[in-house]
Amino acid sequence: MGAWFSGFTTPEIGTSKRGSRLSSPNLGDVPEGCAALILTHLDPPQICKLAALNRAFRGASSADFVWESKLPLNYKYLIDKVLDGVAVNLSKKEIYARLCRPTLFDRGTKVIWLEKRTGGVCLSISAKALAITGIDDRRYWNHIPTEESRFHSVAYLQQIWWFEVDGEVELCFPKGTYSLFFRIQLGRASKRFGRRVCNQEHIHGWNIKPVQFQLSTSDGQRAVSQCFLGEPGNWIHYHAGDFVVENPHSPTKVKFSMIQIDCTHTKGGLCLDSVLVYPSALAKGLNR
Repeated sequence: MGAWFSGFTTPEIGTSKRGSRLSSPNLGDVPEGCAALILTHLDPPQICKLAALNRAFRGASSADFVWESKLPLNYKYLIDKVLDGVAVNLSKKEIYARLCRPTLFDRGTKVIWLEKRTGGVCLSISAKALAITGIDDRRYWNHIPTEESRFHSVAYLQQIWWFEVDGEVELCFPKGTYSLFFRIQLGRASKRFGRRVCNQEHIHGWNIKPVQFQLSTSDGQRAVSQCFLGEPGNWIHYHAGDFVVENPHSPTKVKFSMIQIDCTHTKGGLCLDSVLVYPSALAKGLNR
């Protein structure tokens, strides 16, 4: 009876009925095409991590259709706009990596890049690309060198009655919602004995009346906000407003301004670095 019963026992997991060992499936058995489909659902940093697993994922991580799904829909426009078309013969992975590097354009007054994790387009506009009232009069404004700006210089206001900064940018932005910020610091930072110090000598007038920020687009969107400037010695991103892009193949012109034109008092001691345009989902990481 014992012999009869033993014939109905289940073979040990991982062995055949004859006792030979069966090989269990592992990631190395995943076909490269299937691995590539898996990678399309991951973000670029995750793709790069999985590429180290085995040969299948390493090969799949270079597939053009994987990286094309991460690129903005209008990436060919961005190549022509900021890379002069030089990347058109590269693989999609190489194009993604190239667009993620901050790239100067428009005579070095603007920088554009893709955020590595999401592929969102980010833009920085130098103070030198803005129309600043009184910028040519050194009694009021000066461009000063600094390591704290990606453009290596900022506009420094010593004192003025009429404070107004205007600018505009026209670009085929990928579809989505964007936020615009002014990057500003009260006080003038420098290095002394290897330590960062901030000269607050000329800071005045910003606590009397708020600064007004305005934004408008070529398709009729508008935003207005205002606030007092503060926190001397710290770079602050002041939110001017948001705008929405529906058509990534049509240029959107964005005009923006920052004004404090109450001439009953002067204001000064301000560093203006740049204007930033970020996808709103990424802008949450910026202060204020």
